[in-house]
Amino acid sequence: MAVTAAMIKELRGLSGAGMSACKEALVEANGDMDAAFDILRKKGAATAEKKAGRVAAEGLSFPYISEDGKVAVVVEVNSETDFVAKNEKFRNYVTAVAKQIAASDAKTVEELLEEKWIDDPSKTVKEVHIEQVATIGENLSIRRFEKLVSDGSSLFVSYIHAGGKVAVMLELAADVKTDAVVEAGKDVCMQIAAMSPRFVDRNEISADFVEKEKAILIEQAKSDPKNASKPDNIIEKMIQGRLNKEFKEMCLVDQEFVKDDSITVGKYLENTAKAEGGKISAKKFVRYETGQGIEKKNEDFAAEVAKAIG
Repeated sequence: MAVTAAMIKELRGLSGAGMSACKEALVEANGDMDAAFDILRKKGAATAEKKAGRVAAEGLSFPYISEDGKVAVVVEVNSETDFVAKNEKFRNYVTAVAKQIAASDAKTVEELLEEKWIDDPSKTVKEVHIEQVATIGENLSIRRFEKLVSDGSSLFVSYIHAGGKVAVMLELAADVKTDAVVEAGKDVCMQIAAMSPRFVDRNEISADFVEKEKAILIEQAKSDPKNASKPDNIIEKMIQGRLNKEFKEMCLVDQEFVKDDSITVGKYLENTAKAEGGKISAKKFVRYETGQGIEKKNEDFAAEVAKAIG
């Protein structure tokens, strides 16, 4: 069967693959569109395997809240370059992955990849991911995700910074959900993005963590010659003071509010609750920073071009 330009265009629209790849697949499939699409998928898998070893440290961290407001997701999907991270096709894929997670019971990325894709149950998430690698042309990785579920008493508020470099999801325990409360939640999300707290409050800090931090501070104090003549009770007070300072910086509600450093974040929420006639408190937050902890490859593009020419 003769392969026409219209057929190639149709297959390109379906697959997102290049024109020449579409033509070759149609020729191999003798014009059968479904068979040609399967051929491209199989070739996409081979392409994905070749790309899998390449470092994907750019990408997008993305917060998503379901339409009913009861499910919240933060997901990080990595790409090799910042250019792809800004691509609309890639961003649409990340959004679709977030919606998949919201509807999923998966606890790990591995479990997620084996699930049926909700937009097309004939495929798994892994198969769709491989297609995206083939279409976009870079190694992609669903790195991590967290899902929060509310019983209806919580309010989810999200914030995305620098186009997806940082994503924050905040869960507020709130018996009032006015526009003013949502705005307060956004302010707190921006606080989390900027100040990177580790805990909501001191109740989240384990005794083991406290002892570990205390041991480090004691060692530092003992190694400082200025403290050699100080009695143990003075050293103890110094250590406690330093611990309190550290925990104030680590705990969201104890941090100085970035928009008004005369009050803490906790006091800001308390003031908002009083003004709105209800109760509001920070319950949980998730903060993802794209590529955090991934060792990025330093590329010498001039050397790469020289090598290609040579």
